[in-house]
Amino acid sequence: MTDFGEPLGCVTESTPSLIRIEVDNPSKFETHKERLSVGQYLLIASGNTLYLLSTIMAIRASHIDKPGEESVFRFQIDTQPIGTWSHDGDFTRGSHALPVPTEFAYVAPAGVLAEIFSAKLGSAFSFGSLSIAPDVKFEIDGDKFFSKHVAVVGSTGSGKSCAVAKILQTVVGIQDKANLHKEAQKNAHIVIFDIHAEYAAAFKLDTAESFTLNLLDVDTLKLPYWLMNAQELEEMFIESNEINSHNQISQFRHAVVRNKTKYNSALTGLSFDTPVYFSIDEVVTYLENMNAEVIGKLADEGKPKLADGKLIDDRDSCYFDQVQSFVVSSTAVATKASNGPFHGEFDRLILRLKTRLADPRLKFLFYPQKSDGSPLETSDFADVVRQFIGYLTKSNVSIVDLSGIPFEVLSIVVSLISRMIFDFGFHYSKRRHVGGNVSDVPIMVVCEEAHNYVPKSGGAQYNSSRKSIERIAKEGRKYGVTLMVVSQRPSEVSETIFSQCSNFIALRLTNAVDQNYIKSLLPDLSAGIGDLLPNLAQGEFLAVGDAPLMPTVGRFSLPVPEPHSRSVNYLQEWNSGWRDVNFDGVIERWRGKS
Repeated sequence: MTDFGEPLGCVTESTPSLIRIEVDNPSKFETHKERLSVGQYLLIASGNTLYLLSTIMAIRASHIDKPGEESVFRFQIDTQPIGTWSHDGDFTRGSHALPVPTEFAYVAPAGVLAEIFSAKLGSAFSFGSLSIAPDVKFEIDGDKFFSKHVAVVGSTGSGKSCAVAKILQTVVGIQDKANLHKEAQKNAHIVIFDIHAEYAAAFKLDTAESFTLNLLDVDTLKLPYWLMNAQELEEMFIESNEINSHNQISQFRHAVVRNKTKYNSALTGLSFDTPVYFSIDEVVTYLENMNAEVIGKLADEGKPKLADGKLIDDRDSCYFDQVQSFVVSSTAVATKASNGPFHGEFDRLILRLKTRLADPRLKFLFYPQKSDGSPLETSDFADVVRQFIGYLTKSNVSIVDLSGIPFEVLSIVVSLISRMIFDFGFHYSKRRHVGGNVSDVPIMVVCEEAHNYVPKSGGAQYNSSRKSIERIAKEGRKYGVTLMVVSQRPSEVSETIFSQCSNFIALRLTNAVDQNYIKSLLPDLSAGIGDLLPNLAQGEFLAVGDAPLMPTVGRFSLPVPEPHSRSVNYLQEWNSGWRDVNFDGVIERWRGKS
């Protein structure tokens, strides 16, 4: 039987949400003062063999004045019941039997906390240590954590990037710049959307460690435009507020489908959404011809008529090849001809298409090439998917560096990649389901700074990425695809995504709106613990959800190596000697990458 030592005090009030402890001996309070701050734990007797684990929510003191004697303090500690612990070492969430007044309360010994936080987990995953007891390892159920969506939130400077890096390093076996799985690679698959190019540093190890990082930036990313779906293509090229946008959409769709048929004659049932190769340059040529088309109106004509008098029976046979020269529109009897149905309507669309295609920053999207210099085609689809989940380089971690992606296509890039990962998980799982199995290649997509591409509100430019990420949030878990949503402004992220998260890691949040937003999303989070959010130290976190045994304040150790997320030491740098800057090098990178 565990010896808890002398009681701290006794119960004076007991309700399902509040257990009040009175401490009338100031010396006992002084003895245990370090273990009696808000967020710490007490054990309260509830019968002969059970103890209630409660979190301290508030502490108050009052004077007791007795005539002729020195006044003393009397203390009241308000706690919230969390779970029930027995001398057999069993812990269960919930208060099965509330203590009655006069029951004794004790400071929870470190040994009991270690037993509660580190025992009887189906798949234990190390999650740092308890803030209140640094010697006690904090472990969670890894399957419950990673198989359900995770939200990591915290104000800038709270240690959010380091926390994410530490979690992911632990997953793939990186510790102190060493690869713990060097002898036998594990089956982890993590894809990180890195908007500030800071995470690569956390996963680059010495060659001897045999850890391969799959880093995909604007120079190495292979993301062919022909994988875009209808929404992404139209978001890229069509301005929905133009008067004739409906005609632009109809003819753009028609040209794309016809061109897909031209290059994939062996396939049937092709649609605008079918992910197969088509030539975007030929589609532009087709639209230019439709925009300039003139219909011959002489007897037995009624068809597009070229300058040499030739009539076009099948537009597909020549409109994709080159820009044609048409006869001049005329009302004269001998040369009667009239403008085609879309004559002059596509001027703005064609200009927009050509401007996009000529942008060197979008070469990775419109002119992706294989290693031999040839363009990516339908037969390369599998390799495009392989690159994102690490199967081309046999990597556990794939980082999509979005820092060099133009902002105007950021949403589409995120949408396309996340949609491909989801579709892979969906179809792979369906194949596994035939044999009565579930996916054995689970994938986690990490959305760093998620408020930049899946905001709660915003214009049409966010529609595609929001739809793709929300689809993973709502359906991905069934097919082995989960999310880790990381943001410093949780109140600005899509509510649909956060509402699907079963686990929350909240670091320091200083914005009242963000604090209240997180509290409203976490049913387990009481007001008292929620009030800790603005006061957490750097690296401290509040873990709540299905994976932690209970709402817990813990502390991460720093990842080694660290991501490039450190703050600049302004005053130290300003007090240093004058530094020269290579402006030519900065401008060169600016032109090539921005």
